[in-house]
Amino acid sequence: MQNDSTIKSQFLDFGFSKEINKGIENAGFKVPSPIQQKAIPIILNGDDLVAQANTGTGKTAAFGLPAMDKIASLKEVGLLVITPTRELATQVADELYNLGKYAGIKTVTVYGGSSYSRQISLISKGAQVVVATPGRLKDLLSSGKLRDFNPEIVVLDEADEMLDMGFLEDIKDIFSYLPSNRQTVLCSATMPKPIRELAAKILSNPKTVSIVDKNDATSKDVAQSYYVIEERERTDALVRLIDHNNPTKAIIFCRMKIEVDRLADILSAKGYNAKGLHGDMDQRARDEAIKNFRSGKVNILVATDVAARGLDVKDVSLVVNYHIPFDPESYVHRVGRTGRAGHKGEAITLITPIEFKELLRIQKSMGAPIALKSIPSSYDLKAKELESLAKEIEDAKVKDEASSLLASMMDKFDSSEIALKAISLLLSKHLAGGPEKIGFSQKEALSLLEKFKANSNRRNDRGRRDGRRSRNSRSRSSSHRSRRR
Repeated sequence: MQNDSTIKSQFLDFGFSKEINKGIENAGFKVPSPIQQKAIPIILNGDDLVAQANTGTGKTAAFGLPAMDKIASLKEVGLLVITPTRELATQVADELYNLGKYAGIKTVTVYGGSSYSRQISLISKGAQVVVATPGRLKDLLSSGKLRDFNPEIVVLDEADEMLDMGFLEDIKDIFSYLPSNRQTVLCSATMPKPIRELAAKILSNPKTVSIVDKNDATSKDVAQSYYVIEERERTDALVRLIDHNNPTKAIIFCRMKIEVDRLADILSAKGYNAKGLHGDMDQRARDEAIKNFRSGKVNILVATDVAARGLDVKDVSLVVNYHIPFDPESYVHRVGRTGRAGHKGEAITLITPIEFKELLRIQKSMGAPIALKSIPSSYDLKAKELESLAKEIEDAKVKDEASSLLASMMDKFDSSEIALKAISLLLSKHLAGGPEKIGFSQKEALSLLEKFKANSNRRNDRGRRDGRRSRNSRSRSSSHRSRRR
């Protein structure tokens, strides 16, 4: 087992300044994460880098620590980090500030919805780090408002999310304004073809590191499962699964903003600490929702994909796909919100039988299995809640007021009757409601899935036969025309 001096020496071995090392110590870092171990020496050496890693793996420190160590003596912008969303820009800027504050690093966040003049003023006053979203950064560069803007190190963070959000052309434009002799780092959880092409264009002889198993796109710390339900059962199924899992923090993913608002209202009305997050909310409301979710004032966040892009909250124990996402990449991003930094997590997907095709496509592209489960019955949940309540009663400390209250009630009831009434009162607040049975059993769901696969195979076979007949027909027709000529 490693002792403290061995653990500390692993960061000391990088040769950072004492001020950067103080930031590392203050952040509570113990052992460099795999991406930090691999990426930091490459960036310190001045090489361009493609880093494939999921959010929550220590990626920000992996590029931030060596970059800030190199630029700490500068009086102008030395590090530019480009992120897909305002929320992620704020997160990254906060982490870089905390890591670099003892080295005197000044950090500015640049995004839409805030004053141009204030952002430009803060940059001109000697900020060494700028964290920016593509839209606002492109506006500042193309309008000439940022003068003498020559960052030595440029990081493109969450590149695949930039692609998903339609920022690829903006990114290409931005790099046309940046110095050609820069050092460039590209970070991405997945590497689709457009991102590989972008990397080839903006990086020079890059090194490549990856801590993502090509056969396992999602974290091994995430238990993945799906439940087959009727469409009308979605909300009941969601509530039942939240009650059963009792998550510390959960993110519920919806396809549409109207679904986010509806579900957040339903959950709040049922007594859950739930808030919505989507793109139509103003920035102040979005910031407040994320802040409350991080602090624990809100423990259920109902969100669209775009709103939750890059959201880094380490203690999310449950992710629920209220609807199955349209593509495997979105599934990977959603599942990646839990099981972070060594913590265990669970990802649940609700599907109807007509969505088996989407499920099979995602399963085919995932290395980790997605297990079929059935939703607990209300009887099962009540039994679990009774067990939990019994444990609470066992562990409860007897208060002085309880003794005096019991004495005052003994004139009307005996002690066992008082205990039964008290437990019944607690049960009325604890026990699950809703239908007894929700969704299909595992046996029923497997039967439906096998029928779907069999029908799909028949359609594919018919398509291949029709294709062969069509080709043979064209061949015979061509031969007949040839004989006529």
